[in-house]
Amino acid sequence: MGPLELYERKILSDPEFPVQLHINDLARKTWYFAPHWHEHIELHYVMEGKTLLNLNQREIRAEKGNLVVANSNEIHAGYCDGSHMAVMVVIFEMEAFSKELADKNVIFQSLIEKDEMIDGIMSSIYREYKGQEIGYHLICKGELLKLIAHLVREYTVEFLTERESDRRKKQLERLNLVLDYIQSNYTRQIGNRELADIIHLSEDRFNHLFKDSMGMAPLQYINEVRIKKAMNLLKKKEGTVAEIADSVGFGDYNHFGRQFRRYYGCAPSEILKRESRK
Repeated sequence: MGPLELYERKILSDPEFPVQLHINDLARKTWYFAPHWHEHIELHYVMEGKTLLNLNQREIRAEKGNLVVANSNEIHAGYCDGSHMAVMVVIFEMEAFSKELADKNVIFQSLIEKDEMIDGIMSSIYREYKGQEIGYHLICKGELLKLIAHLVREYTVEFLTERESDRRKKQLERLNLVLDYIQSNYTRQIGNRELADIIHLSEDRFNHLFKDSMGMAPLQYINEVRIKKAMNLLKKKEGTVAEIADSVGFGDYNHFGRQFRRYYGCAPSEILKRESRK
């Protein structure tokens, strides 16, 4: 990934249909999309099963018929617990539909349950998306306009000032610099003071910013990066467990084993054994 570790650039280049639409359909225990943010609004409508989404480190549990809204400049990630789920995702930029609302910096309610109008709109969008008959873009766009108007009238939480909106975006951009630094230096010991210096904050202020944005302390995040890197190496069978632990920055083999089991639910040696049987 590039220098902005959390930032995901969205390019919706079709002026006739400035929308990204897809279905997440799976049945395995996994984070099916990693934490990221962008300026666009991202809607997750649960069609089957249930899902867990993290929005700025708040856990949102949603089931069939629920709509989850990831607002602009909000860190979000999605998790499947292993049971079958199907979630329709609709991504758009408010300015492409209403400059007036875009200028107001609308913040919508995160979880919306049991709304028959939303159910009808999302079902219509899904049918058109699956059929893709001539003119389906027009119908989807019209349905999305109805949905936006309904959300604004019924589920607006607040209107951010321009200053508040810019502050949220700037905070995420600063954090990206830190996360990119961690990605480049995770194999060695990294202290909070070192990370705070990157964005010119006191250590206390940095720790507060990091935990507020990521929902965990910097060291916990660093260890998660190391564990994920270790998993990739274990799958490729690139050394023993001890060698891989050392290569990703864990000097204590036992500590690595405990952290790995806590994150993946199994010992690292089990991954090596499984890959060897393939």
